[in-house]
Amino acid sequence: MIHAETSRRRFLKSAAAIGIAAPFAATAVRLDAKEEPLFKISLAQWSLHRALRAGKMDNLDFAKVTKREFGIEAVEYVNQFFKDKAKDEKYLGEMKQRAADEGVKSLLIMIDGEGQLGAPEDAARTKAVENHYRWVEAAKFLGCHAIRVNAASKGSYDEQMKLAADGLRRVSEFAADFGLSVIVENHGGLSSNGKWLAATIKSVDLKNCGTLPDFGNFHDYDRYQGVTETMPYAKAVSAKSHDFDDQGNETHTDYKKMMKIVLDAGYHGYVGIEYEGSKAPEPEGIMLTKKLLERVRQELAQG
Repeated sequence: MIHAETSRRRFLKSAAAIGIAAPFAATAVRLDAKEEPLFKISLAQWSLHRALRAGKMDNLDFAKVTKREFGIEAVEYVNQFFKDKAKDEKYLGEMKQRAADEGVKSLLIMIDGEGQLGAPEDAARTKAVENHYRWVEAAKFLGCHAIRVNAASKGSYDEQMKLAADGLRRVSEFAADFGLSVIVENHGGLSSNGKWLAATIKSVDLKNCGTLPDFGNFHDYDRYQGVTETMPYAKAVSAKSHDFDDQGNETHTDYKKMMKIVLDAGYHGYVGIEYEGSKAPEPEGIMLTKKLLERVRQELAQG
């Protein structure tokens, strides 16, 4: 048995060693915390829609431009810019390889122009649902985690909720087999009503069906309320931007207030830059949005 005095000396020696090491350990913890940001930043392809539509930029170069010009390492595609390539594995393979070569992560594909998932007519709704299947497969091939869809419908408030939920449920059931999520953006009509969209997603009642809250698409509806209502189901977030003041703040959205809502909901994933302004050229608007998000992130991290 070790003598009591010997044990006491060993204890004091160990305590002293711990006391010396503690500040260094605390510093290490703080450094680790800095390496993991409150949220990450991605780039939505729509931010460059003018350049893409004018032929000044090719869809295949999106990942390269994102990384080299803007220093962003995650992208959100828009199907409009490769609309006829959903089943073209050679083309998709080239997209995938180019993103990999740049160290860029493919997050999702935003889907438009494939019919109303909440169409009142059964045949039209079924066709829209099935039109989305190929994009689920394309997103899986590219390594994405989701497709963004719209919840367009017609009819009364409750009728549209029922119809949209049916279409969303069917696409989500298909996507579940691929390990993908189906996320709805507030994108016009009743989907730009936060209460309606949240209730619609809740009625779908599938874990892989969620939302993509967009800061700027709550028309005639308080944007802060709308984001608050849809964040519980969020699997992505869109930082919409249009115009900036001399201090670099977005003039339509209080980004610090909005990002606090996002973080308070427990979301720490990617926030996609979606510059849609016309006063600043697209590259400048993207960088202004990025700098604003980085500044807000730092301010919120400091408390």
